[in-house]
Amino acid sequence: MTRPPTAAQRRVIDAADPVTGRLRGTQAQLAALVKRGLAFRHPRPPHDCFLTPAGHRIREAPAGTETDQAPEPAAPATADGVFAARVGGEEVGPGDAGPARLREVRGAWEGLLELRRMTHPDGAVDRPCGWERAHLVRAAALALEAAGHRPAGPDGDDGYRVRATPQPEAVAVYEADDTARAACAATLEAAGWQVGEHTEPRTRVRYLLASPRKV
Repeated sequence: MTRPPTAAQRRVIDAADPVTGRLRGTQAQLAALVKRGLAFRHPRPPHDCFLTPAGHRIREAPAGTETDQAPEPAAPATADGVFAARVGGEEVGPGDAGPARLREVRGAWEGLLELRRMTHPDGAVDRPCGWERAHLVRAAALALEAAGHRPAGPDGDDGYRVRATPQPEAVAVYEADDTARAACAATLEAAGWQVGEHTEPRTRVRYLLASPRKV
């Protein structure tokens, strides 16, 4: 059985936006919900908090029944305390794989789509927003991981690797498998990126060059 939220935490959950799941509360209350996996903090300032799927389940359940629901672990975070998608090649911890991780990644992706809706004058969600243009590698990695693509491990195993490039507003995506690379390209295009395939002159390695679409 999982310890239910406190009365104050339950009030914050119940008051969440019914569509986006955006939360309002004290920093202590929000931090506690993030720690318990009931909310995640969006990477773009002002780092608003949104309900995770577990938080939504509690919100939709009658009061007193939350103990039957086990919340997902808190979203992985970077040094600045916000969610970080895997770019490929990093060390993998116990919480960086499995269904719980995928739920957290998808929750972050849903939050990013909401950020697109809020920041685009026309409310569009089919193209990247300002935060994504300022964090190209993290944005592309989130789109890939949220779609279920496998990031490469630290030992160079198969999987994608997203890397910065000297070219403005562009990232390189490496994936040795031709089919998997094509699938990564399709995912990024669907997420609003312009994608082309190129070959490195010296190594002959094939890679994707992706840039956020503007219109």
